[in-house]
Amino acid sequence: MPELRALELFVEVARCGSLSAAAEALGITQQAASSRIRTMESVIGMPLLVRTRRGSSLTPTGDLVVQWAARVLDEAAQLDAGIAALRSDRRAHLRIASSLTIAEHLLPGWLVSVRADQSRAGLTPTEFTMTATNSARVAAMVTVGEVELGFVEGPDAPTGLRHRLVGRDELVVVVARDHEWAQRSRRRVSAGTLAATPLVVREQGSGTRTVLERALEGLLVATPALELSSTAAVRSAVAAGAGPAVLGAHAVRDDLATGRLIAVTVTSLDLTRRLNAVWRDGSQPPAGPARELVATAVRSHRER
Repeated sequence: MPELRALELFVEVARCGSLSAAAEALGITQQAASSRIRTMESVIGMPLLVRTRRGSSLTPTGDLVVQWAARVLDEAAQLDAGIAALRSDRRAHLRIASSLTIAEHLLPGWLVSVRADQSRAGLTPTEFTMTATNSARVAAMVTVGEVELGFVEGPDAPTGLRHRLVGRDELVVVVARDHEWAQRSRRRVSAGTLAATPLVVREQGSGTRTVLERALEGLLVATPALELSSTAAVRSAVAAGAGPAVLGAHAVRDDLATGRLIAVTVTSLDLTRRLNAVWRDGSQPPAGPARELVATAVRSHRER
């Protein structure tokens, strides 16, 4: 196949009636133009132009090729425009999914920061569409391409996806103000006591639930008192006296500050969890707003 640049030149020669005029129109030297035409003729195996002192005319074969070339160039132009539109859409809009703790307490600040940076750079701020759900569902949405970027929490990153650690979070054991654990002078319980106590927990697939279950492996774990699908519901249930719960420090910060909930220390138990950005392909997040958002998340955690 002749190169697109050669086809473009050939169509321009047909329009101008002169190789030199076509070369000038495309901003190349006549020598380069002659070389491209010779290469085309070599590839096709037939002469395409008749050159005279008065200009260049097409051979019968050239008449056919120029018609085909014009159609190819039209399709190439549509392809180029389509690719440009995809790039523009990627900058204009980004679909993301996030675990509930990140979505409620961290992601809004990251989005505001990204849009502010874009405005300062003279770019139109990206429109973000966010789905808040549990970490397992986030990973599934990224895997099938429903969203370009996800944020999950848990002891490990989801298998089969690329990931970047953006921060860490501590889980906190919380109880109502009148719970017996809150009345203890040091407000401390053992890991065994926590495991043996019916807790208010998030649903299966939640990063918070996964971290808790991993931390209590090897211990006899009681059946949950309640299983709820949102952090807000868990907090309300604990405050109402349904039992203790283990939640992210970000999620209970205000409740602890106001005294609505009380934090209890658990001895000899690691309740640290990892916050990861996840995407499907490539060693880096997708170029554009997705990569900017991940960089902002990492920077925000370092500055805390």
